[in-house]
Amino acid sequence: MAKRAIHEYDAKRLLAKYLPDYLAGFTYPGKVAQVTKDTDWDRLVADNPWLKTDRLVVKPDQLFGQRGKHGLLGLNLDLAGVKAWVAERMGQELTMGKVTDKLTTFLIEPFVPHNPQDEMFVAIRTERDADIVYFSTQGGINIEENWDTVTQIRVPVLKGIGEVDVAGRLPDFPSKETVTRFIVALHQFFVDLALVYLEINPFALVGDEIVPLDFRVQVDDTAAFEAGRKWGELEFPPAFGTHLTPEEEYIHSLDEKSGASLKLTVLNPKGRVWPMVAGGGASVIYADTVADLGFAHELSCYGEYSGNPTTDETREYARTILDLMTRQPDPQGRPKFLLIGGGIANFTDVAKTFTGIVQALREYKDRLKENHVKIYVRRGGPNYQEGLAMMRKLGEELGVPIEVYGPELHMTRIVSMALAE
Repeated sequence: MAKRAIHEYDAKRLLAKYLPDYLAGFTYPGKVAQVTKDTDWDRLVADNPWLKTDRLVVKPDQLFGQRGKHGLLGLNLDLAGVKAWVAERMGQELTMGKVTDKLTTFLIEPFVPHNPQDEMFVAIRTERDADIVYFSTQGGINIEENWDTVTQIRVPVLKGIGEVDVAGRLPDFPSKETVTRFIVALHQFFVDLALVYLEINPFALVGDEIVPLDFRVQVDDTAAFEAGRKWGELEFPPAFGTHLTPEEEYIHSLDEKSGASLKLTVLNPKGRVWPMVAGGGASVIYADTVADLGFAHELSCYGEYSGNPTTDETREYARTILDLMTRQPDPQGRPKFLLIGGGIANFTDVAKTFTGIVQALREYKDRLKENHVKIYVRRGGPNYQEGLAMMRKLGEELGVPIEVYGPELHMTRIVSMALAE
């Protein structure tokens, strides 16, 4: 499982679109607009005419909370007021705890008059064998101070929430029936969209309508094959205070131009274990295996190439990893390990992608030797025999140790083989 946080903008769009499937009469319209430094305000207003007529709220949308406590809510403004509020803060440097970054992305939505006493809190997170639902009638910015009011409801993985007595676990309060139905529907939404964390703090009851005021969501990106059609085009922004390295930026730019999936996160550029893994699920399993074997501190990166990338795309992906890997030999002269792994592909042409990897390895021949790199390969799928033959021949050509295996070997066996040295 790989947790990926999304913008509140996207979370609220998904809620408005899909929660009515589980909760009849849910009327939240999902009026949200996103503003960055590149926003064309005329176009934004044309696409969202309610910006001209509604009273508005504006706030940063960059994966950090407690915006109210930090004076980062513009409330009950007209459009001109929102523009001025954003202009004053766009690019402003902000420190949250020990993290400093600039404000670059903002969310605009309608202002909802309500009584702060009516604010409530709900959250859902995934554990190994259950989902945990949290609820309190004391929502808002002081929920941590009021944590003793939070009720926890456990929903076992092999049961649906319909088999859990949600109402019986909640305290008595005037809108209990409405909120119970909302929580049940929210959990169904949570499961069907492959979420791993959800928090609405606060939500308010305005008449009989439930209005989400602040909304946080994390998705399981390894479930994209199953839930991606519902997600649509989701952006996975970096955490506040986190900046992409030039190499991560480059792979991100390749990914944006490709129909395939190319991902890279640099964890420890001085690490000795460098996975180059095909498939999102496989990349998680390889990283977990490295950590389970006690080498998490040596894990250099996390990423994937999948979705049948072209030879050129795979070559550029491999070149980026090899460049990072061979910039500096290990100070103690220890070997580095390149793990070219993956499961058994459904439609990715192994020979085509391995052609790109082979081209990159040839280019980095001398640096691979200088860094005492040992290469372990495990792959299966369309044309895998041809791809593995290329790798075996390449080992003889380069003079670099390459061990090559097909689907007869367990997928992550090459990890323990490498790290046993």
